[in-house]
Amino acid sequence: MRTVRALSAALLAGAGLLGPVAVPAFADSATPTPSGSAGAAESAGPTEAGTTFRTAAAFRQGQQATAEASAGDYLYWVFPADTGQRPTVTASVTLPESTARHGSSTWRIDVYDGLRRRQPCMYGMQSKTAAKEAPAVELSCTLRPVRPWADTWDEDPLPGSYYVRLTVTGIPEDDLGQPFTARVGAVSAEKGGAYAGDGTLAAPLVPGATTEDAAAGDAPSAVEARAPEDGWSSGWWSDRWVWTAVGGVLGALAGIGGYSLTRGSGRPSRVPPAV
Repeated sequence: MRTVRALSAALLAGAGLLGPVAVPAFADSATPTPSGSAGAAESAGPTEAGTTFRTAAAFRQGQQATAEASAGDYLYWVFPADTGQRPTVTASVTLPESTARHGSSTWRIDVYDGLRRRQPCMYGMQSKTAAKEAPAVELSCTLRPVRPWADTWDEDPLPGSYYVRLTVTGIPEDDLGQPFTARVGAVSAEKGGAYAGDGTLAAPLVPGATTEDAAAGDAPSAVEARAPEDGWSSGWWSDRWVWTAVGGVLGALAGIGGYSLTRGSGRPSRVPPAV
């Protein structure tokens, strides 16, 4: 009976510990929600865009940034992404009336990290052609999960600023300069320890920031100005810590159960006294 109780306790403890962490560690939702505020309503972002990396308009994940511009302009925005997040960037372009256009147009979004390295999309419609009659065009780009660190030769996404560039890549010459309205946003799926690493950056890749500024904690600094709403995670935490603790507890319980079974099987059987 003691053995049965020990094994039952081990199973119950394992179920209780694994239950709450199994879903966030491996769930791969097709529709990510804004980091830190699942299901939160989209809030207003900037109403204009920059024309270069240096003048990019900043917004946070979960916000919607808008801008009015002319076909042929390059529009830039920037948002923060932290360790363990897999950002999805979306863009919607509202086109002029079809009667004012002379043909189809092709639009494209590109995403760059804090080192201005273009990041490839895992999936999504990064470039799309809108027919002459189409009222709008929708674009999206899902990046690879952000890692806490990488070797210098690697181009994995790292925590820091991410730039979004929107432009038209193909359009009739007569349509250049026509007005359009753009709406851009970004949300992340939390990937957690599945993509965790064993190291961290000295500071997030935020243009204008230095390692010394981050260490000194100067305020306001470029690092904090471009930080997510709940701050940078610094990369030390991941749900691998939870799995390590769970493994240790289950290993201890399994050892207790095995000891009980071995001890029970090694006892000599009792011989009834002779009459």
